[in-house]
Amino acid sequence: MAETSHELRSVDPVWDRISAEAQSLVQSEPILGGLVHSSILHHASFESALGYRIALKLASDEMPAQIIREIADEAVLSEPKIAHAARADAVAVFDRDPACHQLLQPLLFFKGYQALQSFRVSNWLWQQNRRQLAYFFQMRCSEVFGVDIHPNATMGQGIMIDHAHSIVIGETARVGDNVSMLHSVTLGGTGKADGVRHPKIENGVLIGAGAKVLGNITVGNCSKIAAGSVVLSEVPPCKTVAGIPAKIVGEAGCDQPSQSMNQLFSGCNEK
Repeated sequence: MAETSHELRSVDPVWDRISAEAQSLVQSEPILGGLVHSSILHHASFESALGYRIALKLASDEMPAQIIREIADEAVLSEPKIAHAARADAVAVFDRDPACHQLLQPLLFFKGYQALQSFRVSNWLWQQNRRQLAYFFQMRCSEVFGVDIHPNATMGQGIMIDHAHSIVIGETARVGDNVSMLHSVTLGGTGKADGVRHPKIENGVLIGAGAKVLGNITVGNCSKIAAGSVVLSEVPPCKTVAGIPAKIVGEAGCDQPSQSMNQLFSGCNEK
């Protein structure tokens, strides 16, 4: 008998795995059944689950979950790049965070992931010139997750924000693909200048906990910023910088520091 197309190739392997993990979780921990069913198993697609989860987390007395759900669904359905990036972000967390053991965990439990997807909706609203509503989403994201990303910032895909306490990303900041950052990172300005005044973080960069990158500067591809550093000048590709102010202390140590997550000055061990 010929195999069906579903047996040959999954249409959405990320959602298929999340759904399978959800079924197993209900069996192993029935007390979480209500959460798992409402957030994952009651939905026919990743997009639907994503909109529901954003709405549930951002809802308040000022704006109920149903209205936020409608906004999130509109954004996700009208801009497919949002869900595509959200899938890449989930895989990034699973691949890079040793505390993440299932693909469903970012969607259910990890506030860095949830905050980033909430930002993606606010960014869509900003691009639609619905900017007051975008500011509302930014405010709720900051209140709920402790993550403050301006709706006009540019965020790539495959991004991991680990722990996600006190993340601040300014209006004209640009973050590329496959970037990893830890808690208390600031991508900020240096004053009240208009125009482009925030950093550009290129692809594959690893930003350590507590690092501050300030001003209209570029952090080059696959570079590494040590924890607690204050970066005020350009960082060439594939270098490690550390200190206050940060200076080049060596090579990045491998070709993909954001994926290895090794924060030592030498080498890039695998997860």
